[in-house]
Amino acid sequence: MNVVDSSGWLEYFADGPNAAFFATPLADAAELVVPAISIYEVFKRILQQRDETSALQAVALMQQGYVVDLDGSLAMSAAKLSVDLKLPMADSLILATARQFGAVLWTQDADFAALPDIRYIAKP
Repeated sequence: MNVVDSSGWLEYFADGPNAAFFATPLADAAELVVPAISIYEVFKRILQQRDETSALQAVALMQQGYVVDLDGSLAMSAAKLSVDLKLPMADSLILATARQFGAVLWTQDADFAALPDIRYIAKP
């Protein structure tokens, strides 16, 4: 199982320098877990930078994976990770989702670089 964090999705959709790195986990929708918070972050950013049609198209692709909604148990796990690792809310929700599913987290967010089960690439 794989989780791609929001920055990875945005890099992929923008065809940025690290897009190919994220193409690997995104190619297999059956193994892709998508935290609902990632849909929020990606939709919002693309809506700000482009238009609603582009944002909806991006979300449609994201929803081909298994979308995980926030529930009480996931919220508490994320809150604990946030405190223990000093992570922002969205990052802790994404990490908690990956851990709940035993998934590898693919990211270019340096906050995750040293954690286990992370595939990290530095931003150019």
